[in-house]
Amino acid sequence: MEKWYLMTAVVLLGLTVRWTVSLNSYSGAGKPPMFGDYEAQRHWQEITFNLPIKQWYFNSSDNNLQYWGLDYPPLTAYHSLLCAYVAQFINPDWIALHSSRGYESQAHKLFMRATVLIADLLIYIPAVVLHCCCLKEISTKKKIANALCILLYPGLILIDYGHFQVHPCCCK
Repeated sequence: MEKWYLMTAVVLLGLTVRWTVSLNSYSGAGKPPMFGDYEAQRHWQEITFNLPIKQWYFNSSDNNLQYWGLDYPPLTAYHSLLCAYVAQFINPDWIALHSSRGYESQAHKLFMRATVLIADLLIYIPAVVLHCCCLKEISTKKKIANALCILLYPGLILIDYGHFQVHPCCCK
């Protein structure tokens, strides 16, 4: 494609919009006993890191399914596990079994938001750019327009960045 600078501008705009949306609050912030969407995602990291795989989807004394039970497909669970390994390295308190329930910190929220952005940078955005660049018999202008529409699609941005989702793999 001869106009890479336009595709770069589209990607940077998409990233800027995503990060700006992520700066807002989320449902359930600071509200016990469930603490909202952030806690659901944090808890899934806790469960996937601390329990054997065969216990992720079953009720037990270590995995109360009434408290944000893992109810997404396994790909999401593995994404949570990968994030949990990084979280454990940065701060083990973020995912400590039982004692981290209701944990909220700016550092961990930033970490969780960053995991979505990194997943987009590594998987989703390159796939969109590659798809749009490989479209046959279509002008460069239309390829750029397609990428712009896909990367600025409000549904995915609001779900992945505004609703405090940290499992982009299952939403796209």
